[in-house]
Amino acid sequence: MLSGARPSATRKATPFKCPLDTPDTPDLLDSLALRVLLALLAGLVAGALVAALDVPALRAAAAIIEPVGTIWVRALQMTLIPLVLSLLVTGIVATVDTGATGRLGATALVVFLALLAGTALVSWLLATPLVSRIPIDPATTAAMRATADTSVLATARQLPAFSDLLVTIVPPNPVRAAVDGAMLPLVTFAILFGLALARVAVARRAAVADVFRAIAEAMTVIVGWLIAVAPAGVFALAMTLVLRTGLDAVRALALYIALITAVIILVTLMLYPVAVVAGRQPLSPFVRALVAPQAIAFSARSSLAALPAMVEAARTRLGLPAPVTSFVLPLAVTTLRLSTPIMWTVAIPFLARLYGIDLGADQLILLVGAGILLSFSVPGLPSASIFLMGPFITGLGIPIEALGLLIAADSIPDLFKGVLNVTGHVTSSAIVARRVTRLEP
Repeated sequence: MLSGARPSATRKATPFKCPLDTPDTPDLLDSLALRVLLALLAGLVAGALVAALDVPALRAAAAIIEPVGTIWVRALQMTLIPLVLSLLVTGIVATVDTGATGRLGATALVVFLALLAGTALVSWLLATPLVSRIPIDPATTAAMRATADTSVLATARQLPAFSDLLVTIVPPNPVRAAVDGAMLPLVTFAILFGLALARVAVARRAAVADVFRAIAEAMTVIVGWLIAVAPAGVFALAMTLVLRTGLDAVRALALYIALITAVIILVTLMLYPVAVVAGRQPLSPFVRALVAPQAIAFSARSSLAALPAMVEAARTRLGLPAPVTSFVLPLAVTTLRLSTPIMWTVAIPFLARLYGIDLGADQLILLVGAGILLSFSVPGLPSASIFLMGPFITGLGIPIEALGLLIAADSIPDLFKGVLNVTGHVTSSAIVARRVTRLEP
């Protein structure tokens, strides 16, 4: 008989709760996404008008508005290092404290990693050749580079070789790595620290974990405030983009949006045969079972909002056992985000092209690997997987201001991310149910 993960003898961890994860979250995110999209369009139109009319008063007004976008992006950047470290540490400790080291939890984590790696590989194979075909005028690249911090761009010529990158993953001084914004070494330190903390005595572990949990929640509150004023930052960034580069960068951004949306949809469709083959689910019932959860995720732009519908469909329509629907499926909703590796494999090469930076395959492999690990701790905020890229893209020589462009362009792809993630949650649960059943004596 299928059994769930063995109860942990340790103190049960308090699950991390994003301040935006409330019953009103879908309405909030839906309204925010619409306002961000309208701000993006308004900024593009305003920039085009200011450039076409060339009125001194309008130019002066644009110069006043321009710093708003930079301030907004830098404020987001301010929260990234403490947010990433605290989320990784609390995520690892919570995984141990909730008993996810049992057979069911271990199998689930292996399946999650396999799906994330497969998504990253498919996205890379499909998107990389297409990103290189996005037409970007050399004058646009020159204009983008001219507006960026030259000290950041200089790091693009100092990217280490693959062997050196492997060495730098282990930080000799974690504090120094934090000061330098070197995220790969910090991720390594956070993972090792979280694993070590999970082996400390319960009372001491709980005390330290509570500190990191409080830091994560405080940083998430700040990010929530900044996301709430995102339309102002997006408007300023879009207007400045048109004024400085013309419409060529806008066309490139539109093609990027179309490409990443197409990849998300394609990966979603590819999960169906995975569920049939690896999860032994009949195709027609599986498709019908997902209709309601996918519709909720699409309209709410949140896979979390679709959890009740997913549990009901998995239990009554797909016949998944109770331990899977009560443990694996909620675990997937809180940790498995298949949209994250797609964002990293498409967005980073696109930004590198936009700023004329040669990105090697070895650097991208390590970055995507870091993105997969971070995907387990992405907070429930709009475009969260994007702003976590900040310290990584600056390490490649891509200015932090580029982050604002991705967040501004995320309104349309975000419609389909929830659908992809819901499909991945149910698919992974079906695979885990089959695997654990086969392992039963």
